[in-house]
Amino acid sequence: MPRKYKQLIQYSKYKLKEIRTEIDIKASPEKAWEVLTDFNNFPNWNPFIRQISGTPTVGTKLKIKLHTSSGKSRTYQPIITKVEPTRELRWIGKSFIPGIFNGERIFTIAPLQTNHIHFVHMEIFTGLGVALVGSRFDKDVYQSFVKMNDAFKEKVEQASS
Repeated sequence: MPRKYKQLIQYSKYKLKEIRTEIDIKASPEKAWEVLTDFNNFPNWNPFIRQISGTPTVGTKLKIKLHTSSGKSRTYQPIITKVEPTRELRWIGKSFIPGIFNGERIFTIAPLQTNHIHFVHMEIFTGLGVALVGSRFDKDVYQSFVKMNDAFKEKVEQASS
């Protein structure tokens, strides 16, 4: 873990929240990456991220439409911060007022064995507003991630066969 990140955790004990989900998938990293970065097809399989406009390149501002497991809809415009093909995709979204509520979405793909991967889907929330969101928010986001992961697994394994 980079030193800068460790300092952020120490400094922000009450202003940092992480929601993390994981799933194993029977597919190659290349196939998982292909599905993950095919933003145009998200509406066809993704129950959480209903639409993404933009391209998976660093610096691109995306327009993302979400629909959570509790039925809440939201649109936000994060910026892609990392693209490491077949391994990692990240973007960060910020509230209208910087420092109030920010989220960094991270997707990682790790090979386990031939045609098997471990997929991690997480978000790190920072800012003063983190203390204001309660357990209902956590549960809704977590359940939304799980639903997306299950749909992602099904889509990737279907595309691999």
